[in-house]
Amino acid sequence: MTRRLCLVTGASAGIGAAFAQVFASRGYDVALTARRAERLTDLAEQLRLRHGVETLTVAADLAEPGAVDRILGAISEQGRQVDALVNNAGYGVPGAYAATRWEDQAAFLQVLITSVAELSHKTLPGMIANRFGRIVNVASVAGLAPGSAGHTLYGAAKAFVVRFSQSLHLENLNNGVHVSALCPGFTYSEFHDVTGTRAQVSQMPKWMWLGADEVAQAGFEGVEANRPMVVPGAPYKAIATLAKLLPDEWGMALMARQSSRFRRA
Repeated sequence: MTRRLCLVTGASAGIGAAFAQVFASRGYDVALTARRAERLTDLAEQLRLRHGVETLTVAADLAEPGAVDRILGAISEQGRQVDALVNNAGYGVPGAYAATRWEDQAAFLQVLITSVAELSHKTLPGMIANRFGRIVNVASVAGLAPGSAGHTLYGAAKAFVVRFSQSLHLENLNNGVHVSALCPGFTYSEFHDVTGTRAQVSQMPKWMWLGADEVAQAGFEGVEANRPMVVPGAPYKAIATLAKLLPDEWGMALMARQSSRFRRA
């Protein structure tokens, strides 16, 4: 095949599905992975019909050890390798840390940290050899702000993704591989339904919400421009700047007052 291949995790809905559309519209074949096989199949058919690209679906749960090897093995069996990677799969574990099950937190870390690092590690060599690669790691503006009560590991995991992406960006400046951390704020998707915080976040003003399509487009443009970090939306650019400038004590006091609006403690 002469077309490049983009692998998108968490591709069945929201930002992941939007990224699949963006890359397919730019002529990439797409490999889609998520837990929901039926949704992947429907999206794959849409992309084939709309953009004339080849698609591959791999139903997998990244919380399970070995999932990364199964996904990459399925791609390799088709004689393909990953030219672009979107590490998008993610969710939150609501509630105070001590009130949650460790098994749930361990699975969360596997998906949001370990699989991101593993997929990047196992696809980078091929990208470097070809002197072309694109890696978008979907982080969050939560990774740039002070920690909040509830969803205890979420901001910490996203902060890891930001720093990890910055390091990969610097390591690959001269070999054709672009790496960006994408840091959106509140985005219309199923995320808050899954975490049970839809009622809280529905009270947020409309200007704080982003569309999944605009987030994915910003991420694509950012990685093409080889920007180490992309923050979509003017309000979130301002919030990210403010988070850098505020003393930690002030930032934590602000988060203490606001956490109940978007986190379930």
